[in-house]
Amino acid sequence: MKSTFYVCITMVVMAGFTTHASAQESASATATATVITPISIVKDVDMNFGNVTVQSTTSGTVVLSPAGLRTATLGVKLPSTNGTVSAASFTVSGTGNYHYTITLPLSAVTISSGANTMTVTTFTSTPSGAGGVLTAGEQTLNVGATLNVGAAQPSGVYVSDTPFDVIVNYN
Repeated sequence: MKSTFYVCITMVVMAGFTTHASAQESASATATATVITPISIVKDVDMNFGNVTVQSTTSGTVVLSPAGLRTATLGVKLPSTNGTVSAASFTVSGTGNYHYTITLPLSAVTISSGANTMTVTTFTSTPSGAGGVLTAGEQTLNVGATLNVGAAQPSGVYVSDTPFDVIVNYN
């Protein structure tokens, strides 16, 4: 009888351990998301290479820096009456202190005066295409480029057939 009693006690004790060993524990967590201000870009100033002259036999270029400074090469000359000279300027806005990348046109942009054309290539920017930082949620982005002027380029006011795109994205 004693052995039956010990077997019953042993089974009750083991049942207690088994119940305790399979007990479940839980913890809680919260979910969080932060929605940031979408990045945006607005054009403030159009690009303008100003007044340009060209020799009749030699083509050349006008390089317009993002700071709005011009230099001429080969047959192109910059007359003392500059006309309107400006790098393109944009305001980039978004969440403060976020970094962003800049994508400039990779293809030539055609500018026309009637049937006559020239191309604008080699776009550059400040900050550089590697990107900028939206200090206080905003930054000015300036864009320059190279104007390719043909030999004996006809006189006229040349305007881009379609606007060129500058794209910004958060990093």
